[in-house]
Amino acid sequence: MPSPYRAIFAAPGTKAFSVAGFFGRIPISMMGIGIVTMISQITGRYGLAGALSATLAMSAAVMGPQISRYVDRYGQRRVLRPATVVAAAAVAGLLICAQQGAPDWTLFVFSAGAGCVPSVGSMVRARWAEIYRGSPRELHTAYSWESIADEVCFIFGPIISIGLSTSWFPEAGPLLAVVFLVVGVFWLTAQRGTEPVPHPRDEHTGGSALASRGLQVLVATFVAVGAIFGSIDVVTVAFAEEQGHKAAASLVLAVYALGSCLAGAVFGLLHLKGRASTRWLLGVCAMAVSMIPLLLAGNLPLLAVALFVAGLSIAPTMVTTMALIEQHVPRTKLTEGMTWTGTGLAVGVALGSSAAGWVVDAAGADAGYAVPVAAGVLAALVAFLGYRRLRTPAPTRGGHGKDGRHIEDGVQDGEHVA
Repeated sequence: MPSPYRAIFAAPGTKAFSVAGFFGRIPISMMGIGIVTMISQITGRYGLAGALSATLAMSAAVMGPQISRYVDRYGQRRVLRPATVVAAAAVAGLLICAQQGAPDWTLFVFSAGAGCVPSVGSMVRARWAEIYRGSPRELHTAYSWESIADEVCFIFGPIISIGLSTSWFPEAGPLLAVVFLVVGVFWLTAQRGTEPVPHPRDEHTGGSALASRGLQVLVATFVAVGAIFGSIDVVTVAFAEEQGHKAAASLVLAVYALGSCLAGAVFGLLHLKGRASTRWLLGVCAMAVSMIPLLLAGNLPLLAVALFVAGLSIAPTMVTTMALIEQHVPRTKLTEGMTWTGTGLAVGVALGSSAAGWVVDAAGADAGYAVPVAAGVLAALVAFLGYRRLRTPAPTRGGHGKDGRHIEDGVQDGEHVA
């Protein structure tokens, strides 16, 4: 492990909560595709499978920020454990109803309930922020490490979920996902020493974290970025099927995640100067430009190369986004702020998947790659229009101390990495 990464794990408890967080977040990459695989195998109805997956994504997009808001107020342990129990019970109900051939409406009810799953990645990043507040270089490396963990989940999660559901029994993928969720969350919340200090209701002023104008720009941009991700998944599967190698789609998409993973590893070693907002804008534009070669890929090997290159801009942009959230969201609402970007992504994935499916049905997989290109253009446009909001961080990021005085601990844009 390169020395900057070794250094961040010198703090007590960091290895344990990072591993627990990995197990807790891998269900994010397993659950949606697992439900699609399970339902399509049991019923043969891909339309129903896609609708249930979209219901799960939209439910998580609605409930995720609310769960994180309560976490900021009451602490991770008090909120995450009950939320996880509810989500696990909902998934169990979904599996039983699917296996027993229950009416469709029951599947939608339980899919919506499964959206109560907490944003474990945000919880882990909040712990890093608590430990390395005031140490921007270490925090930059820690966020890069978490982006690597995210990409590893998206490389192996779908492969595990699809493989189990197709080779063992249809419910196996979602079942293992919920086991990972329960183990990861309860292991993470058992570690009280690194849990961020909660901020009671009387410290929360100004409503939701989304009231931050800077966060609004990030979330709006991430809706378009999510549309990139969602459309690429759908179109790549269709493209591989047209090429006669549908099973290869998971490998091609794994290469996409691998590009992001490697870029994140390198990015974490760098100590960049200048404005974080400028790096973020360049990253979003790079993501948009990298979509263009997808229109020119005529076979799977070329597509894999194009997706690998496209993946190189993902993790650095995500890492910089976390730094910007810290600058624009009060400390008392940090977990909620991080979760809102995930909500934007989830909404975008649902929209992008739907749009891509419609285009593929109407004009074929080759034309389907116009959807991520259009989403990339939209992301760059929103980023350009909102750039001025991101250049100036919020005046303060603190809460109020026990004596009632305001705590100012803002980091000026450009001071993120010395």
